[in-house]
Amino acid sequence: MSGQHVAYIRVSSVDQNTDRQLAETGITFDQTFTDKVSGKDRNRPELQACLKHIRKGDHLHVHSIDRLARNMVDLLALVEEVTSKGVTLQFHKERMTFTGEDNPFQKLQLQMLGACAEFELAMINERQREGIAEARKKGKQIGAKPKLTSEQVAEIRMRVGAGEQKKALASEYRVSRQTLYTALNPRN
Repeated sequence: MSGQHVAYIRVSSVDQNTDRQLAETGITFDQTFTDKVSGKDRNRPELQACLKHIRKGDHLHVHSIDRLARNMVDLLALVEEVTSKGVTLQFHKERMTFTGEDNPFQKLQLQMLGACAEFELAMINERQREGIAEARKKGKQIGAKPKLTSEQVAEIRMRVGAGEQKKALASEYRVSRQTLYTALNPRN
């Protein structure tokens, strides 16, 4: 048996479309693993399932290097883990294939492209931090709006102090008990 053709696809969030990845390969995949999470680390359920699934003789297809990993350490470790199983790893966008064969030039290319992916992630995070800081300066709401107003929190504190049950108050104000506990926390 020549092994399976396995696809690993990743986008950063659930509202992003995965259709463009590997669509033009013309390959019929025996199995496809799709993550809709950040590639900042290896803690991705479908990546872990893919790594458990692949076997010697399989061919793992990934659209591009940054879809597999966004940092150099993880990228090199994943390439090593996959190829040490006897699996061929192919990055279609970069037109690079890894078999575990020692190829210094190919390793250099991988490291350079991996460094670019890591740099891109760092730039994305920096722009995000700058955008959030600028929005806060302008008084814009960051994150979810509070479910309870400061007046409601003061009223609930008073009622809890008078002996009312937090569970009943959470139900009355239509919030979860955790939201109520968080609002009553003196650090908030």
